[in-house]
Amino acid sequence: MRRAIRDNGLSLFFLALFVLALAGQSIAGFLRNNSELTDHGQPPIGYGEFVTSSDFLVDVAENWQSEFLQFFLFIAATIWFIQRGSPESKKPGDEGPGSDEDQFIGRHARSDSPRWAKAGGVRTLIFGNSLLIVMGAIFALSWLAQSLTGTIVMNEENAMHGAPPMTWLDYVMSSDFWDRTLQNWQSEFLAVGTMVAFSIYLRQRGSAESKPVGVPHHVSSTESE
Repeated sequence: MRRAIRDNGLSLFFLALFVLALAGQSIAGFLRNNSELTDHGQPPIGYGEFVTSSDFLVDVAENWQSEFLQFFLFIAATIWFIQRGSPESKKPGDEGPGSDEDQFIGRHARSDSPRWAKAGGVRTLIFGNSLLIVMGAIFALSWLAQSLTGTIVMNEENAMHGAPPMTWLDYVMSSDFWDRTLQNWQSEFLAVGTMVAFSIYLRQRGSAESKPVGVPHHVSSTESE
């Protein structure tokens, strides 16, 4: 058990943070929502009703879709784009998906390579792009969930103000939807860009996201090996 925890410590650490943050968000949102209901002379709702409501789910989906879009684009961009000196990038000259020999696939697979890496054909093609496929699928589903729950929330607000309801397509084309969406996207793109740039000149000893402390600025961590 101790070895399993050690070997999966990074995943478990962020899983624990995720659960705690989501629980905290739900409690804070529940209290805020009931405070607003009380201010408008409406009865408060239960915690279970709140966490299954569109008001809570739209905020969760809104953040999820922007995070997975960030990773989807970063994974795709690092196939072809280079940032000299950044440990987040391959070294100049290594642009592209790489050869079968470089990727240990097909007849170049190692004895301990994953089965689908050895298989060749469609299975190896799918496995070779599986990270991008899954990240893209989660982004698309989260974006759809955000748009659907956002439509419900918007129509609830419209009903309170005597405005006509909106269709899903109306909401997706609305400024409210894109205002909420782009607020998250711009922050994610800024975070990735600064990580790529800062890691050229700054170091964190012992971190896998940093070059070794003594490596020159213009050299990436892969070039120093």
